[in-house]
Formats: sequence, structure tokens, C-alpha cells
Amino acid sequence: MNDFAVRLQFEGGKMLDFSGPADITKETTEAIVNAANSSLLGGGGVDGAIHRAGGPSILQECTKIASKIGSLPAGKAVLTGGGRLAAKYVIHTVGPVYGRGGSTVAETLASCHRESIRIADDHGIRSVAFPAISTGAFGYPVHEAASISVPAAISALLAAAHLQHLRFVLFDRQMLQAFVGAFEKLHRSGSISPLHIERKSP
Repeated sequence: MNDFAVRLQFEGGKMLDFSGPADITKETTEAIVNAANSSLLGGGGVDGAIHRAGGPSILQECTKIASKIGSLPAGKAVLTGGGRLAAKYVIHTVGPVYGRGGSTVAETLASCHRESIRIADDHGIRSVAFPAISTGAFGYPVHEAASISVPAAISALLAAAHLQHLRFVLFDRQMLQAFVGAFEKLHRSGSISPLHIERKSP
């Protein structure tokens, strides 16, 4: 899907889109990010939707990875093929459960974005779509998650050698507003300075 609510353009042709309400399983980016659980064996929410849409080959690859590494720690990420998805790849990352991990929970959520982008960049992937990691069953408040996810993703995107296009694909309008609001706060503070901002009317 190529629609967006807000698009940021940075130096070097890099772009960040905020899109929603939208379904990440329909994204045509080269890779999509799955908010997985540590077993890598599927679950509910985004995780279940990606496995259902992508078919059994994704679970087969995840099972092979799990047999080698055991559980995937929160904040880390692994890559599989996309099965029947339009996206060629799925990057599986485990977000933190809100209220567990004390002061490290925010760093773990930021790490999900950095690690996913690092893996994409290591594989020469040029476009990636993210959901709102940890905001479903893992209980992270949307506005808090957005304030961590957006700056982490932007800094990793700008440092990447190959990745050019990043999208946040938000499930509903509340999430979209929270993530756009997190960007706007950063922009007002001078923390990020896109070359151009394009907004579409709702």
C-alpha cells in the first residue's frame, strides 16, 4: 500500500511515512516487521495476522530458528521469508511487556526498532513497514510507545547504508495520531529536521 497520512523526506532520498488506519499484512514494502513473541511460534494480534496471511512457510522458518537459538530475547530480531505476503521478508522482533523490566523497558522497545532496521540494512533491504510494537497484548500505552519508537526508528533509518523507506503502519486513527504527534514533538524541539513534510487530508 502506498497511501500515507504524513511523509517525511530526509537527505539522501530517505523517507518515513505514517500510515493508517491500515493492515500491515497488505503492505508492499520489501519487508514488514512482526511484533512476535519470544517462542517465534505465532500468537495473536499482528503476529497471528502475519502468520495467517503469509502461510505455513513463515512458521516453518521460525521453527528452524527457534530450534537453534531457543527463545528470542526481547529487543532482538530475526529474518524470515514472507511466504504468501506481498512483502518478500518478515523481520520478527519481540517487544517488551509493559510493567516488566523496570527502567530498561523503554530501551528494549527502542532496541526492537534499531535491531529490525540493522537486520534489514545488513540484507540490503530498502523498504520496511513497522506496526506499533508492544501496544497490543503487551500493554504498552500508545503515546509512550510512540515517543520511544519514532526517534529510535528515525535515527536508525538515517544511519542505514541501504534502507531508504520506512513506514509506520498504524491499526487505527488513535495510534496514527499518537505516532504523528510524537514526530511533531520532536520536530518542534529541533531534534529532527526533515527536508520536507507532506501531509494528506484525512
